[in-house]
Amino acid sequence: MFRIHFTAQDLTRTRLRPTLGPVAETVFALGMLGRTSSPSQVRWRNQLFRHLRRSTPLTQLLTATQRRIQAPGDLLCLIDRSPLADDSALSSAGISRRDATAEIMQVWRSALEPYSSRMQARLAAECDARGRITMTGGVDRLFSTLHSRISWNSPVMGIPGPTRDVFLDGRGLLLVPSLFLSPHEPAVLIGAEPETGQRALVFAAAPDAPAGAGLWDTPDNSSQALSALVGRTRAAALRALTSSCTTSQLAELLGISSAGASQHTAILRESGLITTMRNRNTVLHTVTPLGMALLGVPHPERAAGHAAQETRSEIAAG
Repeated sequence: MFRIHFTAQDLTRTRLRPTLGPVAETVFALGMLGRTSSPSQVRWRNQLFRHLRRSTPLTQLLTATQRRIQAPGDLLCLIDRSPLADDSALSSAGISRRDATAEIMQVWRSALEPYSSRMQARLAAECDARGRITMTGGVDRLFSTLHSRISWNSPVMGIPGPTRDVFLDGRGLLLVPSLFLSPHEPAVLIGAEPETGQRALVFAAAPDAPAGAGLWDTPDNSSQALSALVGRTRAAALRALTSSCTTSQLAELLGISSAGASQHTAILRESGLITTMRNRNTVLHTVTPLGMALLGVPHPERAAGHAAQETRSEIAAG
């Protein structure tokens, strides 16, 4: 078990974010190919397999080199922004991070983007529910209910894995739910933010809970319609900005340059879909109510109510 050590400053800087973006979601989704899916995910999983059969470069990445590259473990370097991120598996396969990221985005567009509105709503509801737990029970209650296999004995969080001690150095922790982690792998710790040096703990949400009912049914055409209206990258940017972030953070989430991210946010801002606030040398982008309506994200209080009830049921069940 590895242990994450918190100081008082770490606790005050710990926060929630619904997603780390399309690249991260796809990397974790690819990890499901090697294990049994839940009945509700069969349709989506079959769609992912069909895409991989059509995608020669990615098939080479994941199958022809399978002895050296395993998803998502060896692909975590695409989203892990820490200096120690291991990209040796990509190097040994002769594939650059840039090319691998481009292939991952192709998988996102084919297999995950059609479900992205539902995914975003589910993950946002999960964060809202966790936020309410924090408001009523404090950080102790939040950490104690993240997952049945994640332990909290203040000030140390324990997670299954190799014995290791992690110190956050006063930067806090970014908590991010995922629909694609295995029950046997309740959380993954990565370095997500080069600007702040803050780590991210991606923890498993429950995709088959009531709030996730129908998540993997027939793809939602609204996602494709939104992409047709504003463009694929701007649609992905709008979804990412439901959790406020800076221009450079958005660029990291989408796997694009900072200049490209700046251009997309300018257009979204001029369209009234996001707002931008400046804090010293940093700008922070946030989706407006109009943007949320365009995304089809339900009213936060309604979504949070369903997710909070689900979380309370999980806690009661032990």
